[in-house]
Amino acid sequence: MKAKAKLTRSMSVTQFDNGYWYATELKTFAEAIGIPSAGKLRKDELEKAIISFLGTGTIRSPTRRSLSKTGIRDVEKGLSLKLPVVNYTNDKQTKDFLEKEARKIAPNLKRKSGARYRLNRWREEQLTSGIRITYRDLVTQYVKLNQTRERFAQIPHGRYINFISDFFAAEKNATREQAIKAWKRIKKMDVPKSYRSWVRLRSKPN
Repeated sequence: MKAKAKLTRSMSVTQFDNGYWYATELKTFAEAIGIPSAGKLRKDELEKAIISFLGTGTIRSPTRRSLSKTGIRDVEKGLSLKLPVVNYTNDKQTKDFLEKEARKIAPNLKRKSGARYRLNRWREEQLTSGIRITYRDLVTQYVKLNQTRERFAQIPHGRYINFISDFFAAEKNATREQAIKAWKRIKKMDVPKSYRSWVRLRSKPN
């Protein structure tokens, strides 16, 4: 099976989707084609902007969120449930705070794959829509996401998260090490980065 293609202006959307691109590669390419504030975009936002460019030839902003943060970070103010979410940082101290407070609500809370990613997107959606939230709201939403029994909906461009989620759903008693090993194999190949592709790949002789 052939190796992945290289990032070029002339590549197709399918070629892009079949490749696996590191954030540094995406940022460099995004800057080269003129995507504004490429260095401040998340990986999924970079992918969205590049796909739009490859498909239409035009540059579009992939997000409505503010890309500039000023002022004191929330964590420097002292995290508490009453504190409004203003200048959030996705650091260890903040993550530990959310985990600690979540377990006060649900002591046996089991972390669900993809919950933290979806919490961050929920937070951004609230703030972008002008809805004021506190860290209590974040904790409540985090508990809710982890306690959701249904499988999460697939995330556009969230290929790693979707792959791991589908792997665990289909491979009973699988370990995280097995899931990551499978992901590392498929991300090197010029195929869609999905669990279904991995199953087809696994069935072929080496």
